[in-house]
Amino acid sequence: MAPRKPRVTAPPKPPSRGVKAATWKLLLDTGMRLIQQDGHIPSVAEVAVRSNVSRATAYRYFPSRSALITAVIDTSLGPVRSFASESPDGRMRVHELFRSTFPRFKEFEPQLRAAAQLTLEQWALERAGLLEEEPYRRGHRVRILEHAIQPLASRLPPKVHERLHHALSVVYGIEPYVVLKDIWGLSDREVERIALWMADALIDAAMREVAGPPVGRPRAPISGNGDRRR
Repeated sequence: MAPRKPRVTAPPKPPSRGVKAATWKLLLDTGMRLIQQDGHIPSVAEVAVRSNVSRATAYRYFPSRSALITAVIDTSLGPVRSFASESPDGRMRVHELFRSTFPRFKEFEPQLRAAAQLTLEQWALERAGLLEEEPYRRGHRVRILEHAIQPLASRLPPKVHERLHHALSVVYGIEPYVVLKDIWGLSDREVERIALWMADALIDAAMREVAGPPVGRPRAPISGNGDRRR
């Protein structure tokens, strides 16, 4: 069975030119600035007021916070999402990805944190039956990491390759910044170094699993969902 692909919110399409394109850019720039300055997700109405645009006009371009934050993140991470490597080595591709995109995460950290905040808020509202806007779905890292580890597919069994894909998706993104900066007080540079170290450790673990356990140590059985049995 093919792995389930995550649902990802598509960014609203901006107008191509004229007054509509200028209004779109004004609203988007205002939203990005408010997130950068205030550290919270503004409502579409707040963006409209700060942009001196009518609420009705703003909602035509961005009908919800989900649409607004999707456009913000798409603008912030455009180069990241187009990552492509010609390297035939999967580990080197992962290194290229982390080293080229983590500086972008640092540059747009407030916007990325806002996106994570919105998903957590909407998750709680959805559980309580109170969500009144379409949920914001993240997941572009799935395709990006799939490209990065593609050369390892021939060296790893499908289940191990899939598990590595899942594990790297925890390490790649804004999440390491949230944990290592907020809890540990580490610098941006140290966050990048530890994230890459974790990625290497995960690749090493996948390769060791293929090689088999050390002599004298039996391999622990794997359950159907990929978890070690206790």
